[in-house]
Amino acid sequence: MAVEQTLSIIKPDATRRNLTGKINARLEDAGLRIVAQKRLHLTRGQAEQFYEVHKERPFYNDLVEFMMSGPVVVQVLEGEDAVALNRKVMGETNPANAAEGTIRKDFAESIEANSVHGSDSAENAAKEIQFFFSRTEIVG
Repeated sequence: MAVEQTLSIIKPDATRRNLTGKINARLEDAGLRIVAQKRLHLTRGQAEQFYEVHKERPFYNDLVEFMMSGPVVVQVLEGEDAVALNRKVMGETNPANAAEGTIRKDFAESIEANSVHGSDSAENAAKEIQFFFSRTEIVG
């Protein structure tokens, strides 16, 4: 297993309910280290650019609006197989299908407001991390 970095976003539904600390505790308890973190309010341009891969999907506009609806916490997680581990801790995208004890099962309000985003591959993690962070902001 290799030490990797992955991007995590705590979404507006979770920040609105003050769940950042609880979610961070789950990530850290699973063995992931938070090596960069910041709270910000995405602009339309940022949200559209970040989710551009979904531009042709029917949920794209709703996703952009949702991600602009309140503050998010973007963070870089580091650990052994961080991408896969973070996805396991998050649970399935649809909280109804997520395993017991996962972030989405316990905290998501709906499939749209599912509390967290996580990179789906090491390649996408590198791109997503670079979107939000400069190398000097990532402190291992």
